[in-house]
Amino acid sequence: MYPSRGISAIIVTMAEMLDTAVRPERAFLVGVQTDKVPKAEAESLLAELGGLASTLGIDASGRMLVRVRERTAALLLGTGKADEVVAAAKAEDSDSILFDHQLTPTQQRNWEELSGLKAYDRNELIIRIFAARARTKEAALQVELAQLEYSLPRLAHSYEALSRQRGGRYGTKGSGEQKIELDRREIEHRIHDIQEELKDVRRSREVQRSRREKASVPRAAIVGYTNAGKSSLLNSLASADVLAQDKLFATLDPTTRKMSLRRGGSLLLTDTVGFVRNLPHHLVEAFKATLEEAADADLLVEVVDAFDPEAELQMAATDSVLREIGAGEVPRVLALNKIDLVGDPSVIEGWKARHPEGVLLSIKTGSGLAELSAAVEDRLTFASGELSLRIPDADYALVALLHREASILQESHDGEATLLRARLPERIKAKFEKYRSEW
Repeated sequence: MYPSRGISAIIVTMAEMLDTAVRPERAFLVGVQTDKVPKAEAESLLAELGGLASTLGIDASGRMLVRVRERTAALLLGTGKADEVVAAAKAEDSDSILFDHQLTPTQQRNWEELSGLKAYDRNELIIRIFAARARTKEAALQVELAQLEYSLPRLAHSYEALSRQRGGRYGTKGSGEQKIELDRREIEHRIHDIQEELKDVRRSREVQRSRREKASVPRAAIVGYTNAGKSSLLNSLASADVLAQDKLFATLDPTTRKMSLRRGGSLLLTDTVGFVRNLPHHLVEAFKATLEEAADADLLVEVVDAFDPEAELQMAATDSVLREIGAGEVPRVLALNKIDLVGDPSVIEGWKARHPEGVLLSIKTGSGLAELSAAVEDRLTFASGELSLRIPDADYALVALLHREASILQESHDGEATLLRARLPERIKAKFEKYRSEW
């Protein structure tokens, strides 16, 4: 029987499962349909779970979609259906049972005792993928934080054998209880240390952002569902060499490159971690240091896999995460990628009808990239508060104000007035409305 896992065991187990074994892990996938999750969506999420597992090299030994009318505290499913899942998993020679629905610590322990197999959920799977993808110190810290926060509530059911040992004087705690308290204190201390280190990361990013703002360089962040083509887009627009793989969560660390603009000047373009439906909240929290690049951008370029039948649901998931990190109101340009794979003209017409603001493109073939670049530049001019102004010499005091409060991108004189292109903060825009010009 697979033992109950304490905190150190949980994290060690996550790491060990990443190692190459004699054969790939064989997981039996279980999807859950409820009143709030209709069958079609549950089937889609189950298929996505298979993709997430494959990303980590896990083979799906089989899968089952279960209808849950009333959740149970012990196993989530009823005992009859639970026995059916265990029998099916063992019949397929599975090493583990992987749920698309979040398991409580009690449910996870009960499934392992019932089946004799490893049991875990989508949240733990995503954490494992993030752990395998982390390359920088910042990403490693964020993954470790997510692991610890996921593991902490699971301590209550750890060290059961030790907890039954009642040595010592009357009224003292057993060794199991002592071990849990020691582990909890150790974990809480480490969580605090990581959070402090990530605060330093955020402060460093703030300094970098302040320098970029003073240099009058606008910023855009590429966001979207995982595997939609974000890194490939950065490579295409900014001549970058970011790793672009046909894998979920290939990018965890933000990469920033400079993109040249048609009218002159440049744009700092940042690739960000991809989103996924039901992304664990503690992962969003852990990766806020990375995701702040999106929240603080002047513009978002949202990349969508237009070939994916679940694209609209993926867009909703992206929007949900953006709102959670405070980036819901940042202006966006919609890039509908992989249009070269769409063979049905009605699908293309459907995209045009539903999202007329979107740019149809194929990063692979290069089709539509010029149109996207133009859309980014046009939208950025509006989003960043950039204005073209003609200020008569009689009002030169306003030019001095702009030099103090705004970012001057271009300046010249026509003999009667000062011509400027500048990025203005909201607080002074109203003063300059009557001086706007298309010189």
